[in-house]
Amino acid sequence: MSSPPSSVDRDGTQGRSPVLAALSVSVLTVLFAGLWLTLVGPTDPGSWIIGVPAVIAAVWARQRLAPAPGRGLSLLGALRFLPVFLIESFKGGIDVARRVLGTRLRVEPGLLTYRLSLDSRAARVFFVDLVSLLPGTLSADLQGDTLVVHALDCRVDAAPELLRLERHVARVFRERLPEQGAPTP
Repeated sequence: MSSPPSSVDRDGTQGRSPVLAALSVSVLTVLFAGLWLTLVGPTDPGSWIIGVPAVIAAVWARQRLAPAPGRGLSLLGALRFLPVFLIESFKGGIDVARRVLGTRLRVEPGLLTYRLSLDSRAARVFFVDLVSLLPGTLSADLQGDTLVVHALDCRVDAAPELLRLERHVARVFRERLPEQGAPTP
């Protein structure tokens, strides 16, 4: 028996046989269509004008972002991440409100770069989406391993917070980040 491939093929099949790949797509399509039907109800057949493209997009995204074989998500990592998500969301909202609603507008916006250490595509997408939770930051662009971050105040060093968030994401996706030579902005 050969060992599973370590990378995802261009079509998101992760090196599976065509029969298993087709079965996987079929099952996902049925599940996402069932979810759509549950959300909108069976009484509006016109909802499928939006539902069919939504189901196709969901299946495509799931296939493209699926973790590499043997890499799945860590339930414990996800549970540990939940409080981080809630706290950072709250802190980010308070920070932005404080900056823009105060008597003095305390912003010095700019762009900074951050080198990612995450391996999997799903972990990277998740991290890039979460950067916006950190106070005063927003993901602007991702090219290879380099993330461009828009910061409300470039005088504040965002690298420690980005690294901390990346480590949390790595635990959720069962990845190991290098201990030395941590990414720097």
